[in-house]
Amino acid sequence: MSAAAKTGTARRGAHLPWPDILLSAVASVSWASIGMVGTAALGLHLLGAGSAGPLGPMTAAVVALGAGGSVTPSAGMSAFGAKGVEVHTALRITPLGVGLVGALLLSWFFLRSLRTAGAVVSPAELLARAGAVTALFTAMLGGLAWAGHGVVTLDGDVLAPEGEPGDVRIPGLEGLGDVGGLLPGGIGELIGARTTVGFAVDTAPTLLGGLGWSAGILLIALLASRRTPLPQGWDAVHRVVRPAVSALVTVLLLAVAAGAATAVYAAAGDARPRRVLGAALLGVPNGVWLGVPVGLSVPFDGRATGEAAAFLPAPLDRVLTVSSGQPVTLSRLAELNGRVWLLGVAAAL
Repeated sequence: MSAAAKTGTARRGAHLPWPDILLSAVASVSWASIGMVGTAALGLHLLGAGSAGPLGPMTAAVVALGAGGSVTPSAGMSAFGAKGVEVHTALRITPLGVGLVGALLLSWFFLRSLRTAGAVVSPAELLARAGAVTALFTAMLGGLAWAGHGVVTLDGDVLAPEGEPGDVRIPGLEGLGDVGGLLPGGIGELIGARTTVGFAVDTAPTLLGGLGWSAGILLIALLASRRTPLPQGWDAVHRVVRPAVSALVTVLLLAVAAGAATAVYAAAGDARPRRVLGAALLGVPNGVWLGVPVGLSVPFDGRATGEAAAFLPAPLDRVLTVSSGQPVTLSRLAELNGRVWLLGVAAAL
């Protein structure tokens, strides 16, 4: 690197372009929040949640969950067999469809702002840009925590297909994941109950979760990008870490694309295509990202009891309800449903 380039880098580190930093952060957070709110609202609308109450507070709650926050239900809610004081517990299951949209938009605008810094970015400017985005995103979640308080009257018989509250299944995705089981653990208790439900976004956990979520997304984006400048002396990161992270991110995104295409195909032949698409919009990443390690023959331990077992994807529900003490593996699932072997083929591809 020439002496002039080094001098320019040092000068940018000493005198940060704060107007550009702040404007870039506002753009990143604004587009990410618009994408997340739009995805959550559209998904809930397609699921028919609008017939149960105003979508505004419910959308805010789903976005908070998608960004790593938590929601506390209360009042007369009866879900998963829990009643009364038992339901006063925070929901922390993340609708990854909402989170993925926000992550992609947040990352794209953040990386674009870094590329204006030149061939090399100073550590001070990198921290300033990342800190501004993280701070503004956390502040945005504070607004959602204020808006995500409400009471809605929810009727599971209206929202659930075939009279099963919270039972939102995507035909043809049994091996990849049941969105009704994987996603509505966080949302199903809001849209699948049969009584009046009060819910509130937990402010402190949501702010902390959003802070960690946004910082983690920016770090992954920086490590996955092959063209974004890095501080001087980070050559090893560019040569060794970035190719691996970029490849992993590509695999995960391609898995989501495959799951989305399968959901669209399933919706075309389903009696209720809007609900299939709504559930897929919110929860396809939850299903396919569970299928990736299973397809790679990664075993895991688990057990399900009570009514919650009915919300697991088939044949995972049958495996986890049997207390055999054996880990869940691809071969065990394939014994119950031969199509599960397709997960191995998909993981290999």
